[in-house]
Amino acid sequence: MQKGLVSIITPLYNGEKYVSQTIESVLAQTYTDWEMIVINDGSKDSSEKIVEEYTKKDNRIKLFSQPNGGSASARNNGIRRAQGQYIALLDADDVWEPFFLESQLTLMKEKNALLVYGSHKRIDENNNECLKPFIVPEKVTYRDLLKTCSISCLTGVYDISVHGKIYFNEELRSLRDDHLYWLEILKKTGIAYGNQNIIASYRILGNSVSRNKKKVIIPQFKIYYKWEKLGLIPSLYYLANWAINGFVKYRK
Repeated sequence: MQKGLVSIITPLYNGEKYVSQTIESVLAQTYTDWEMIVINDGSKDSSEKIVEEYTKKDNRIKLFSQPNGGSASARNNGIRRAQGQYIALLDADDVWEPFFLESQLTLMKEKNALLVYGSHKRIDENNNECLKPFIVPEKVTYRDLLKTCSISCLTGVYDISVHGKIYFNEELRSLRDDHLYWLEILKKTGIAYGNQNIIASYRILGNSVSRNKKKVIIPQFKIYYKWEKLGLIPSLYYLANWAINGFVKYRK
């Protein structure tokens, strides 16, 4: 583990349209002690070549390829290779504000926290805001996160120095794998703190899984019932909370 280093994990699948914007937002960070590990998850477009050009310009950007296995597999591949004290997740179509890393690490120090997250804009394929910004709660616990996932992948930063690396459940492939990941971390850290400043932009596309609750309702139920082993009634209770909160989250 290299103290102070942030390992940014970016799964890449057919991301040619936005990956340059994502990488540019990392290059613009005011905090410069980072490595960006891009895992090409069997892309069929030119996204791998685009990232290759960036690796030639900045050796902090590293590219690895694997057969298509879903975001959980790609993220785990990146986490295994990570050398930093901090793990940050950034998908290949999302964007950080230049002060993202600096503000998140400052919050960690202020709160003596091992996990932080933050507020973000919600943008469409043309970089226009399509919903009101998502302003996160000041803190969440494991029980809070069962009801609704306030930690978005693009804003979560985890300090591995106490509990070590934590990995994604690859059986989930690309559906709700992030929610289970944050729950696993919170079971160890107890609490996470939210940055209420807008520090990133989350891209919502027309076919976004985030909005398609019907597609993810079964994987979400499995999180409660199969993986967290909460029992049938508690699982249905938390699923109902998740569905209602999700409706409110994407209503406007």
